[in-house]
Amino acid sequence: MIAWLDGVLREKQPTRILVDVGGVGYELLISLSTFAALPDAGEKLALQVRTIVREDAFVLHGFATERERSIFDLLLKAGRVGPKLAQTILSGLEPEQVLRALRDGDVKLLCGAPGVGRKMAERMVVELKERAGELSAAAAPGAAAPVGAPAPGHAETRDQVLSALVNLGYPRSQAERVVDAATGEAGDSPSIEELIRIALRRLAR
Repeated sequence: MIAWLDGVLREKQPTRILVDVGGVGYELLISLSTFAALPDAGEKLALQVRTIVREDAFVLHGFATERERSIFDLLLKAGRVGPKLAQTILSGLEPEQVLRALRDGDVKLLCGAPGVGRKMAERMVVELKERAGELSAAAAPGAAAPVGAPAPGHAETRDQVLSALVNLGYPRSQAERVVDAATGEAGDSPSIEELIRIALRRLAR
C-alpha cells in the first residue's frame, strides 16, 4: 500500500495530478485544497497518499497534509460515502470546515458540499460526530499558507474549471452555465481555486 510519494510534479489539474517518482508516473486524485498548495509543474513535492483498492483498479488519493488525509479517512467511515464523494466534499469545503461541521452537527454547512443532501448530512453527523470531536481535539499541525501558481490565461482557466466540475460528476452543459456565472461573480483575474469554489456554491443552491 502506498502511503507517501516524494517526486516531481509533471502535470496538474484541479482534480488530478501526475507525479514522477524515480521515473515512474503516479496518477493521484486530489481535492481543491491540495490543488491550491501545489507547486508549479516541474518542481519537487511530497504528498500524503491513501490507496483505495477496487475490483478493477488501485486508485491513489493525494493530500497536501496528514490532517486532510485523516479527515478523508473519517468521511469514509460514514455509510454511503465513498472515496469520490469524500474528495468532492473536501473540494466544496475546507477540511477544517468539514471537521467542525461534523463535530458541531452543522447540517446546513455540510449540505453546501456537492452531492450531500440533508438526509445524508444528518446521517454523517450521527455516525461521525464523536470521531470528529476526537480528531478535532488533536491540534492541527501548523502549515504555511499555500502559494498559488501564476494565474493561467482566461481560456485555460475556464477549461480547467470546466474539467474539474465534469470530473466531479456535473453535466457539461450545467457546468458551462455555472462557470460563466462564477467568472462574472469573481471579478478580475480570479484563481482557478476561487472560480471552482464559487461554482460549487452555486451548484449547491
